[in-house]
Amino acid sequence: MDELSTPGPVMEVVLGTLLLIVVIFVHGAGIRAINQRFSKSWVHMSADTPHWRLNLLLASTIGSLAALHFAETLLWAIPVSAAGLIPSMRDSYYYVLESYTTLGEGNISLPDRWRLIGPIIGMSGLFTFGWTGSVLVSVMTDFGRLDRVKAKGAKDAEPSEEGDAG
Repeated sequence: MDELSTPGPVMEVVLGTLLLIVVIFVHGAGIRAINQRFSKSWVHMSADTPHWRLNLLLASTIGSLAALHFAETLLWAIPVSAAGLIPSMRDSYYYVLESYTTLGEGNISLPDRWRLIGPIIGMSGLFTFGWTGSVLVSVMTDFGRLDRVKAKGAKDAEPSEEGDAG
């Protein structure tokens, strides 16, 4: 136990990296579940789908991605608080959110002997936010395709000038 109370930098990086791997794995599983749910809903969308249903699908997808990030930051905050590095769970969660989002205001900090964990938390946020960004690009690409289909359908439905002249 003494090894954990005053870790060397190698132990600190190893423990941080192990938790980073867990967070990335959780993110992958969560992204896959969210993407599968989106795909199952998306196959039922068409140019005739009411706008509110499309917006609801987008909102629920974005909300799910945000909830996934909040869960992942809890995976960091719980051990930080439980180990007493930052005793208050609220302060631990605030610290993790600052590090994970790379905001880094620095109002709360880890003890010096654990300060390498902060950048590792930041790395996990960079990895997971990048992955989430790519999912949102894919989702918005689907929405863009549907918008083009709707626009083409509206254009085809307009009377042509040639047909009106005869």
